[in-house]
This record gives sequence, structure tokens and C-alpha cells, in this order.
Amino acid sequence: MLTKTQTAFYKKNGYLAVENVLTMDEVEELRRVTDEFVEKSRSVTQHTDVFDLEPGHTPEAPRLRRLKNPAHHHPVYDRAMRHDRILDLIAQLIGPSIRQNGHKLNMKSAGYGSPVEWHQDWAFYPHTNDDLLAVGVCLDDMRLDNGCLLVIPGSHKGPIYNHHQNGVFVGGIADPRFNPDRERVVPVEVKAGGISLHHVRMLHGSAPNVSNAPRRLLLFQYCAIDAWPLTGVSDWKAFNDCIMRGEPTHQPRLVPVPVRIPLPPAERGGSIYEVQTLMEQPVFRKKAG
Repeated sequence: MLTKTQTAFYKKNGYLAVENVLTMDEVEELRRVTDEFVEKSRSVTQHTDVFDLEPGHTPEAPRLRRLKNPAHHHPVYDRAMRHDRILDLIAQLIGPSIRQNGHKLNMKSAGYGSPVEWHQDWAFYPHTNDDLLAVGVCLDDMRLDNGCLLVIPGSHKGPIYNHHQNGVFVGGIADPRFNPDRERVVPVEVKAGGISLHHVRMLHGSAPNVSNAPRRLLLFQYCAIDAWPLTGVSDWKAFNDCIMRGEPTHQPRLVPVPVRIPLPPAERGGSIYEVQTLMEQPVFRKKAG
């Protein structure tokens, strides 16, 4: 369980790192299954509903950037998403009734793993309240040199920045008010088996992997059951099938939080990586180039 100091840190700063949440046996199983999916990606030459590919991906040298919806494709990922130790920690931060609202496995291979530009998850999926967070399960040691999560402490209490460019959603901050060079950027370094947690309104991103070590991060999004997506619920059964703990409710909890709607949608879809390629002023890709 989290200590009072840890919960206070999360509420103040909007993020937290917790070591030794999964056993190394559990981590090794996740790595093994992930390696199997990398091998399967050799059979594709373009993005699919399962695979998001790095530039330069070939059957001979597979470069898998993201496994989409991993819990739908293998029970090992699904078990991790429902892991009691993870859910117990989350319950202390957003309450005992928990829904998952998304999952993916981001992979930064040694020497070339793609960056993720500065953004706020809240810009992608605003809800009726902001009791939402993302958990990153580290399959490898997550370090600064291999592209760890970068955050700006306390930014979860600030504004929701514009993620639109020329009137179209681009999945990254395109707002002149935001200058990361003027902010206190903190790397969230966690060992394999540990997790990172960050609030849905947290300003965050990650740089390319410039090391000789991989950085594979299994990401689960969770929210309080009474947080409802402002873009609507199209399938009641599917919505409730995402409940991890608790019972369905017809009563969303409304909280006056700042909101921007991600419409009109991005002109390129598939993943945040593809959406962000449209940004005219990227931070990490510009530095890398």
C-alpha cells in the first residue's frame, strides 16, 4: 500500500514512482510474450490494428513501436491490467471503483526509439471529472538515456494547453504559452517491475532512446467509475466490461475542471506517434534532428 507521504506527493506533484510492484517472474513472462509479438510484426510492412511500426521497420529487422490494445491480444497483458497490487495502489488515489479506459505497450528499442512530444492525456479523452491516471509498468529499467517518462511536477493543477494546430487536433502541445525550457522537467526513472503513475492532466513526454538498452513500457489507463467520457458512450455493455472493480453507475460525477475537446480529429490516426507527425514545432524530434 502507498504511504501517506506517497499519496501526498502524488496529490501535490501529479506523479509517482513505485518500485517492486511486479515480481521478476512476472516481468520475464511479459518480456517473453512481448518478444513473441515483435517476431509476429515481421509479417507486416505497414501499421495495423495491432502493430504500430517504427520508421525503417523491415521483416529482416523488425522495429515495433507500439502494440495496440495488448490486453485484447494476450492473457498475460490482461492479467497485468487486473493485477491486484496495481489496482490496490490506484484505489488509494482515485477511489475503490475503477474502470480501465485504454491500454498499450510502447517500445523504445536501443538507439532509435521514437519520442513522444509534450502533451496532456486529458486533451485526448476529457471526462466529467479528472479522477483518471495512467500506470506505466516497466518491463526494463526506465532511465533518462533510454527515453524515460518526463513530467512537469504540479502541472496537473494548471491549464489544459491547446493541442490543436490550424484548427485540427495534432496530439501534442501547440500553444505559445508552453515552453518546456522554462519549466522544471523531472525524469521518472524506475527499475523493471516497478511502475510510474501520472495524473491525466499532467504535462509529460519522452525523448528518443539514445542508449544501448531497450525501454518497454506497458501502459494502462484507469479512471473512477463515475468519470464518464465527454465524447459519449456508444456501447453500454462494452463500457461496463471495462470495469476492474465496482459496479456500473448511471450517475456521472460532474466536477468543474478545464476541458478541451479533441475535435476536429487528427488528419492522421492510428497512434499518438502518427498524430504528432503533423506538428509543425515538435520539441523532441527537432532536437533529435
